[in-house]
Order: sequence, then structure tokens, then C-alpha cells
Amino acid sequence: MSIATFGEIMLRLKSPGQDRLFQSPTLEATFGGSEANVAVALSRLGVSTRFISILPENQIGKECMRELRSHGVDVSGIKLKKGRIGIYFFENGANQRPSNVIYDRENSALSKISSEDIDWAAAFKGLKWFHVSGITPAVSKNCADETIRAVRTAKEKGLTVSFDLNYRAKLWNYGIEARIVMSEIAQYANILIGNEEDYQKSLGIEGPSAIGNERIDIDAYQAMCERALEHFPKAEMAAVTLRESFSADYNDWSGMLVTRGQRFVSRTYHIADIVDRVGAGDSFAAGLIYGLITLKDPHAALEYAVALSCLKHSIPGDFALIEKGEVEKLLGGDASGRVQR
Repeated sequence: MSIATFGEIMLRLKSPGQDRLFQSPTLEATFGGSEANVAVALSRLGVSTRFISILPENQIGKECMRELRSHGVDVSGIKLKKGRIGIYFFENGANQRPSNVIYDRENSALSKISSEDIDWAAAFKGLKWFHVSGITPAVSKNCADETIRAVRTAKEKGLTVSFDLNYRAKLWNYGIEARIVMSEIAQYANILIGNEEDYQKSLGIEGPSAIGNERIDIDAYQAMCERALEHFPKAEMAAVTLRESFSADYNDWSGMLVTRGQRFVSRTYHIADIVDRVGAGDSFAAGLIYGLITLKDPHAALEYAVALSCLKHSIPGDFALIEKGEVEKLLGGDASGRVQR
């Protein structure tokens, strides 16, 4: 099975540890971005994965491509053009202080993508699966148009399309309401993925609130997923991550997968001393894709997605630097964290 993802990979600049931004003169520089995160996670699990994007034709863009190659990702779908790389600044929260993201993505190389940049029919040749997120169409009108063109072509070519709804309020500022664009993309999706806010603000689907540490109402989440499937009849399943946030460092983490007629709920992981939760949703998406491809069982796929994304909380940076054996060990009940000798 060969998979492609499309989106913007950015330069990630993070303050050390739990420092406030510029409390220290040092910023940790790595790369990250939703669709690239999915590509890296899948590649490390042994899936043939291609990342499609636009990067600046300079040293930063080329170093970014080298980083992706180092994880086994096919970068032949990346086009280099004159411009700049998108940046995001990250401040890791602690206890009752939440994490914070500041975007600097305006006029990035990808934001100016045109219909001549990517031949989608050629890009999808030999592929079976296409994954996108709601972040890319939020970057610019050009990106929204190209995402719609991409999913439309993917469906015409018979690819399975997964769509992580990923609502980012700080990005939707070019004059078009998120749910208009996102609903058009969702009509081509086989699989919808998100949290409760994503479904509500990206698609306008009524759902529960997850403010504070109130216990999750499983039935309410199921009803939200069923409404999404009713609204988008081509979708075969809707997945939702279930996060109970007690503080920035301590969350309960689980997931639900709803098909037409069945509901699956995963086990819950109690995650204390979170290292970095950025990219957890992307690793959930990657784990779900991997599970659906290889395990052929929706419940097993969901459990795999939740286990992989649980482990991501322990790893700094955007990428889920996780091997199959580590996921399988956690699924087998080994959550002790004992030293492996």
C-alpha cells in the first residue's frame, strides 16, 4: 500500500523545556507540520509514503527534504520554488499554563501554490491512499483551492481519502468561513478524523463540549459522529480523539470510531508528565490509517491509533519517532516504562 499526504511542513522554533518564548536566548529548531507528521509516522511503521508540498529553493528547504528522507519519506512530490518556509513558534505549557503556538506562515512558498504546480493525476499514479488535513486549506485561498482539486482527483482515481479536520482558528483569516471550505473537502472523504471542536467548527456538526475536566459522554460523541456520517454520505467512518485535560501535563487519552451501524471505543491511557502533545492527533491519524490497512479490523485499528498517539506524548518535536514493536508492546499491556536491557 502506497500513501501520499499533502500539506505544509514548517520550521518549528521552540523555547527550551517549559520556558516562555524568549525567556532563554535559545530556540530549538526542528521541522513539523500535520501532513508531514503523518507521512513520517507511517514511513517509520513500514508504509511507503510520499509527501507532496512546495518548499523554498534554498538551504532551509533542502535541509527539510533531507530530514524527511532520513525517515524514509519519498520527497519526489516536493517542488522547490522561490519563497520562504512557514514558521511556527511553540511554547510548551506546564500545569495550569497551556501551551501556545504562534504562526508565521503568510506568504510562504506553499501559500502561493498555483494550479500549475502539481499534476495531481501524475502525483497519484501507483498510490492507493491520500491523506489531507484541515490545516492546509486554512493557510490561503490558493491552498484551499488546491486541496479541493487534490481530493477530487484522488476520488476520480479511486484512492481512499482520509481527512483530519484539524480546525485552526488562528489561520482562517482570508475571508472565507472554514465550514464552507471544509465541507466541500469532506464530501470526498472516506474517513473523517478529529476532536469534538474540529467536527463542530470545521463542519458545523453539533457535538459535545470538552471544556475543563468534565467526564466524557461517550453517547454524545457517538451521536456527533453519526451526524457527520449522515451529513457526508460518502464517508464510511468517523473517528474522534477523546482527551480529558486535567492540566497541560496530565491528560486522559482515548478514541472512538463510528461506522455505519457500529461504535468502537478504545481503552483509556492516563498520561502524566506529558513531554510534548503537538503531533498527537497526527500520530492518531497515522495509526488509524496503518491499522485499517494492515489489521483489517476497525476496533484493532482504533486501538493501534490510540496506542501510537499515546506514545507520541512522550517524544519532543512534531514527529512520532516510534517503531512498530513499541506500539505492539503497549497494546500488549506493557505500560511500565521499565528500562529495556
